[in-house]
Amino acid sequence: MSHTLLVLNGPNLNMLGKREPTVYGHETLADVQAMCERVGTELGFTVECHQTNHEGVMIDWIHQARGRVSGIVINPGAWTHTSVAIHDALIAAEIPVLEVHISNVHKREAFRHHSYVSLVAVGVIAGFGTHGYALAIQHFAKLLK
Repeated sequence: MSHTLLVLNGPNLNMLGKREPTVYGHETLADVQAMCERVGTELGFTVECHQTNHEGVMIDWIHQARGRVSGIVINPGAWTHTSVAIHDALIAAEIPVLEVHISNVHKREAFRHHSYVSLVAVGVIAGFGTHGYALAIQHFAKLLK
């Protein structure tokens, strides 16, 4: 059985490689997406990657995933700490979720220490740079096979 994973990135992640490289590194979002697709293919997954700066678009993608994909890898960016709507959409999707953060949010500003997404996620990967996405996809290989 073939599984599809959805990799979702929230606001400002389109600026990877340009925005605060000392925090987020020099890899671009295109680099991250290519890595996710490569790792997914190696593990037998189809990987779809999307990024948006618009919360409603993110919620629509989550809703559309219900019954269609086997898992969601999400880096909600700043919505991690603010969006009850994304939290609720993830619950409604009834799909396993892994939350990814490039930086270690627990070593940063206090407002970044709370996550609405973590309340829904199977697990959280933070502080491993963009490698965290590969770790999430590898974990789905264990969960789904």
